Amino acid sequence: MGPATESTAVTVDSTKSTATSMGPATESTAVTVDSTKSTATSMGPATESTAVTVDSTKSTATSMGPATESIATTVSLTTKSTETTIVPATESTATTVGPTMQSTATTMGPTTESTVTTMGTVVMSTTTTTDSTTTVSSTTPSECSQSELLKDLPTTHTTDDFEETPTSAAVITVLGYALLSVLGWLRDFLRNIGIEKKTTAQDPNPKDFVPLYQSYECFYTRNLYTRIRDVFNQPIASVAGATVQVMERLSDDYNWTFKFSGKKLPSINLGSYNYLGFAENSGPCSEQAIKSIEKYGVTTGSTRHELGTQQYMKDLESLMADYLNVEDCITFGMGFATNALNIPALAGKGDLILSDKLNHTSLILGARLSGAVIRTFNHNDVKDLEIQLRKAIIHGQPRTCRPWKKILIIVEGVYSMEGSFCNLPEIIALKKKYKAYLYVDEAHSIGAIGSRGRGVVDYWNVNPNDIDIHMGTFTKSFGSAGGYIAGKKFLIDHIRIYTHSGCYSTSMSAPVVYQIISALNIIMGRDGTNDGQKRIQQLACNVRYFRRQLVDMGFIVYGNDNSPVVPVMIFMPAKIAAVNREMLKRGCAVVTVGFPATLLTESRVRFCLSAGHTKDMLDHALQAMDDVGYLVSLRYSKRNHPRRWNELNRADYDKEYF
Repeated sequence: MGPATESTAVTVDSTKSTATSMGPATESTAVTVDSTKSTATSMGPATESTAVTVDSTKSTATSMGPATESIATTVSLTTKSTETTIVPATESTATTVGPTMQSTATTMGPTTESTVTTMGTVVMSTTTTTDSTTTVSSTTPSECSQSELLKDLPTTHTTDDFEETPTSAAVITVLGYALLSVLGWLRDFLRNIGIEKKTTAQDPNPKDFVPLYQSYECFYTRNLYTRIRDVFNQPIASVAGATVQVMERLSDDYNWTFKFSGKKLPSINLGSYNYLGFAENSGPCSEQAIKSIEKYGVTTGSTRHELGTQQYMKDLESLMADYLNVEDCITFGMGFATNALNIPALAGKGDLILSDKLNHTSLILGARLSGAVIRTFNHNDVKDLEIQLRKAIIHGQPRTCRPWKKILIIVEGVYSMEGSFCNLPEIIALKKKYKAYLYVDEAHSIGAIGSRGRGVVDYWNVNPNDIDIHMGTFTKSFGSAGGYIAGKKFLIDHIRIYTHSGCYSTSMSAPVVYQIISALNIIMGRDGTNDGQKRIQQLACNVRYFRRQLVDMGFIVYGNDNSPVVPVMIFMPAKIAAVNREMLKRGCAVVTVGFPATLLTESRVRFCLSAGHTKDMLDHALQAMDDVGYLVSLRYSKRNHPRRWNELNRADYDKEYF
């Protein structure tokens, strides 16, 4: 008997049966079925040991030696049948099933693949005992696939949806960019030789200035971006609440410069990150912020390492740690800097960072500043992440092949451009399996996801201690500014000492902190009301109501059904401006996004929903989107037959969500 990556022994005996796995094993599983008495014993160090015994009279499962997890399950049966299948190609499995007397199966020595019964290459090992009325399935938590994890979840837990881009839309989109590029190069050439006289694509600023960008970036700005520049960076003149006033701008030089007309356009705000509706200038949060200004002023004028620490900052950190159910927390005055300036304190030379390909720019910048080696894995692809982990462990550091000092996995809870959720249970299982560290950015999920508003940790109902670094911002759900990092106390103490953000940036101002504290107390119910729960439930209600109708009308909607970020695909560059302008005409302020913020063929309009949105507001936005979708042909979905908004059965949606 020697070391094996995974060893499984299954014995069926009518009198007595024993299955024993001795020696170091990454995972050892023993399953015994006996009508009288059965014993399963695993001796020696094992990362995870599982014993499942099915017996009509008596059953005993014992695990001796250090084990991370030991599970024993007993089920009484009368008529038994045992079937064991599914083993990975790199594991060794021996299976013997004896009908009446005695049967023993043993795996000896390291083998690449030794199998009596093998069915393909699978990640997990499963033992199933079937009765005429009962089925028992034993699967180790660290090896559960997403589909199996979702079996026991409520119906509200749905997988992310990314309908493929229609071929026709992709081809037309690429041709559109190609045509714009060809026309741009032709006009640049004609302008250089003096034939082209129009200044549509020419910066009116003096030509003697040194170029700020590379040649292609200048070309893209002149010939593509400037054409639709009026739909970006739109200023507002009110609180960024459920409704907003957009300041109208006019241009007489082809969008190179703008002038305000003085007109303010009242619109439903579908672009701001105001998930729980705390962006308001009245109510308990605003009152507390105003009182704090009277007592503390608007700034500390110093860093946390000098004279910038006030008691209210410590109160916020303690309250946030309590909210997240972790040991400690540290806060910062800027959400972007929370990532960019703290990742270098967590990773450095000799470390490896595995980053999701669609991570936010702040995470990318922080990883680059750290000096660690960076490798990416496909978006939300746990299989690709495991491949990268295995390669990293096998090959080690470049050139020297030395083991990595640490491996840090960085993901987001909710991805702000995709509306997708990270597969947190599977990522945690991989993190444990390969001894890596996990950094979860919950900027768009904290407060907005989960029954208690505690982000994807709450949504997936996982142990907060399984995540090494909790990160989030106060700019989305709390109606304030800044960010936090939470986790074990020794980790937070390390960050307090080595963070660049704490050393060089001014600490958070009193009104910002008291806005957060007030919002947190409401969310946690410590204000004596259930207003926080109402906001969380209303947001979830609005999200499902809005998303489902967009899908039923034939739009391609990305992301999770429970995500407050709702991207609707428009694909073609010309439609970016058309959708934004037409929605604004209909009283809806939206955000449209294109290349390079997204892939070339994946331009989109992104809706950000809020608990402050009423049903009438959502209906108005849906009707506007229906009109615009018909006007510019946005119903690309092949899964749902295109329907107009007034053709939908209103009673179904009203009854289900309201």
